[in-house]
Amino acid sequence: MSRRTRLRRMKKPHIAVRVIMAGIALSLAVTVLFTGIGIAGAFAMVSGWLTDLPSLDDPNAFKVAQTTKVYSADNKLIANLYLENRQVVELEEISPHLQHALVSVEDERFYTHNGFDAVGIARAFVTNLAKGGVAEGASTITQQYIRNTILTDERYDISYRRKAREAYLAYQLEQRMSKDEVLSVYLNTVYFGEGAYGAESAALTFFNKHASDLTIAEAALLAGLPQSPSRLSPYENAEGAVSRRQWVLSKMHEQGYITDGEYEAAKIEELHLERAPQLDEQGVYSAPYFVAHVKKLLQDEYGTGLVFQGGLTVYTTLDTTMQDQAEKACRKIMDRDTDPDYALVAIEPETGKIKALVGGKDWDTNKFNFATQAKRQPGSSFKMFTLVTALKQGMPPTRKIDSSSPAIIATGGKPWRVTGGGKGYITLQQATVGSVNAAFARLIAEIGAEPVVETAHDMGITTDIQPYLSITLGSQEVTPLEMTASFATLANQGTHIPPVAIEKVLDASGETIYEADHKGTEAISPSIAYAATQILKGVISGGTATRANIGRPAAGKTGTTQDYRDAWFCGFTPQLSCAVWMGYTPEKPMRNVHGITVFGGTFPAMIWAEFMKNALANEPKLDFKSAPAPAYTWKKKWDVPDIAIPNVTGMTQAAAEKALTDAKLEATASQAYSPTVAAGYVISQTPAAGSKAKPADAVIIIVSKGPDPATPPPPVTPPPPPPTSTPLPTSTPTP
Repeated sequence: MSRRTRLRRMKKPHIAVRVIMAGIALSLAVTVLFTGIGIAGAFAMVSGWLTDLPSLDDPNAFKVAQTTKVYSADNKLIANLYLENRQVVELEEISPHLQHALVSVEDERFYTHNGFDAVGIARAFVTNLAKGGVAEGASTITQQYIRNTILTDERYDISYRRKAREAYLAYQLEQRMSKDEVLSVYLNTVYFGEGAYGAESAALTFFNKHASDLTIAEAALLAGLPQSPSRLSPYENAEGAVSRRQWVLSKMHEQGYITDGEYEAAKIEELHLERAPQLDEQGVYSAPYFVAHVKKLLQDEYGTGLVFQGGLTVYTTLDTTMQDQAEKACRKIMDRDTDPDYALVAIEPETGKIKALVGGKDWDTNKFNFATQAKRQPGSSFKMFTLVTALKQGMPPTRKIDSSSPAIIATGGKPWRVTGGGKGYITLQQATVGSVNAAFARLIAEIGAEPVVETAHDMGITTDIQPYLSITLGSQEVTPLEMTASFATLANQGTHIPPVAIEKVLDASGETIYEADHKGTEAISPSIAYAATQILKGVISGGTATRANIGRPAAGKTGTTQDYRDAWFCGFTPQLSCAVWMGYTPEKPMRNVHGITVFGGTFPAMIWAEFMKNALANEPKLDFKSAPAPAYTWKKKWDVPDIAIPNVTGMTQAAAEKALTDAKLEATASQAYSPTVAAGYVISQTPAAGSKAKPADAVIIIVSKGPDPATPPPPVTPPPPPPTSTPLPTSTPTP
């Protein structure tokens, strides 16, 4: 018969609550009796202590903070989120050695008392009386559990009042729970130090093993920690921890929980400490930027309390293999400490699942998430939305656009002047593949900024962007996550599915409280998506992103902002959409990174290619699903003949404006001083006379304000003297 079985059989039969509490009152009142108050006064005092007790029937009374576990899509634990690092497990999952060790040192009469230990109280009274104060307690395991849960607000009260309340509630609790149930909840509650609450977290923190696998010596060491977790931490005080372990082993031996041989072997077992691998102070094992994004989503939905104390189980969309490939691709290309910051996001188009997310170079030194939090100008990668909008409005890829530079666009105020042009008129397809700024400036002026904003929002841009013409060149800031999701809409035949990071959430009881549905909406038609994709394939095959060629059908768009402060490549295949961004923080030009100037077709395209090759290595080389060609019905200004710009130089302003208006052009006047042209007359014009234009194109005229009054007039030159008179000859000279 085991020691534990014998103790259970010795348990006394049930005694009435009033009798038991009378015993508690008498034991605790002895000190008071010596002061002359008497038994009646002692009972009255104890009775007063037991008023306003919390109810054991409150369902939240015994709730303790539990760790939320976050798993990858391939079922790997990637993070523990907690205020108290606790992993609640069943008693059967905790080594019997640890159960016995804790009972031996914390409550040796655990299996015989009814929640409070009258023998222990009496012994404590004698000790306290001798020392003239409360020097020793007599808390049972049940009382400690009460103190750490329902009476947590009174845990630092060392008075007899708290002891009486604790004992009474402990007795009541043991009328409702078995000894095994009490021991189980205690072992999942007690603090072992180093941030570890409960047996499972303690076993992982100190020995990198589950609580079920502890040896006798390891169990004894853990059992000795709750007395003084900080002082006895084996990481800080190995000698003290081992000394305490030896005492615990002696108590286990005395009480019959281990044999002579087990005792002798455990005493000489060497201490081997080991933390769970890769566990940092925030409980993140891998993919810290992705975990940070998931954490924010959870807090926004459920609040901080439930997320960090509610014991949720969270299944995410992260593919740990793909995540590892993404991190390696970034580090391979950007391998120097002085390199710019970077971000990478990869999304599965058909589901919206975020498969990989890199939010920066180094989580330990910078926890700002560039993938989800950094809003940076996307440069020419935003031209994709202008392209799609033009196709939606019926413009065919073969439509010619003036690419000459500069493009001077009327805005109702100061004209918008865009440089970066091509050679005369080029097709919409050529303008996209070559990323020609002047052509796209004229394009958005014709189709309108508002429709481009609408297209961007439909396809996945959630940032509130304004309908300025300059958005076609990426003047407004967005995140890499938004750009990845938007390009995924093209890969998904025009159907946009919002990015999904969390697949399912279970509460502490295992009930599903959230499940992603992966539903999408048609942002653009399959025909438009296919037409745009076919054009964007040319960016990789022969345009600005040839470094992104991965040997399979793919499409994308480069982006570089003014002064090379941001560089992007956003690309996709049928199976995966991925955006890569890089730039310095604080912002500065990337004019000398590894000896070159960075634009979207350099390092971002190289990182993209490195990642996509590995991520899709085992996937079939699929081409994009074809769709019928859109109905190209564009009948606006691009269908009218070119206009020869008239020569208005030397005309009055009014005459020049009338001449341009008659020619169906828009005049935009500026003024300047001129020492040679009278005030009110045109000094010059841009574009020059004879250039070709389309209806409503702007012509800038510079109108003279006359001489600059701040410039002194030139000096007056005196007239030359009159010529001297010479008499005419009277005869012809002799030759």
